[in-house]
Amino acid sequence: MLAPFLLIILGILAVPALLFFGFWKVLRTGFENLGFAPETVVIVLVLMVLGSFVSIPLSKRKLVEVTESHFFGLFSRKRLTVQGLSLNVGGGAIPLAIAGFLLFRVPLQETLIAILLMTLIVWKLSRIIPNRGVAVPVFLPPLFAVLFAVVLAPQEPALVAFVAGTLGVLIGADLLRLPQVMKGGVGMLSIGGAGVFDGIFLVGIVAALLAGL
Repeated sequence: MLAPFLLIILGILAVPALLFFGFWKVLRTGFENLGFAPETVVIVLVLMVLGSFVSIPLSKRKLVEVTESHFFGLFSRKRLTVQGLSLNVGGGAIPLAIAGFLLFRVPLQETLIAILLMTLIVWKLSRIIPNRGVAVPVFLPPLFAVLFAVVLAPQEPALVAFVAGTLGVLIGADLLRLPQVMKGGVGMLSIGGAGVFDGIFLVGIVAALLAGL
């Protein structure tokens, strides 16, 4: 009776480990498709994890009054909240720095077109979640980024897919939706605040992975 129970416990404990190694494999392959050496991938990911705890203020904090609705809008009350904007180092600054670096290695005109198309796609796909911010689907934007990269720049599809995916999410979801988000009463908004799980990074790295297949 004890052996099956132990097997079940070991199986449950093994799931997080398998998910971690699977996620690590995706990240490593994606970065290698971008031309990063394996040891550099480790350094970048460690910096991103550590940087996810650090945010750079982009605006001053201000106290604003917002109205909250309850019971399907039948009741409402006003409350004060602190608003502000910051850039997370791990999920925002580092992926954007990588995209900026890769801009010097890709065909500029084709990449700019891909960024413009990705911005429009992400803007249409993104949704504002009350009191949380902007949500972006994880799977559709990378597929579009790969499609645009393969069609426009078949000589460097992985690099263009990462740049277009990363900047497309930043502009289409974060910057273009920012006025609506702040007007909706969201408090402190952090661009890239989810670290390595943020849409800015995930869309870019998954796009690079798919383009390199």
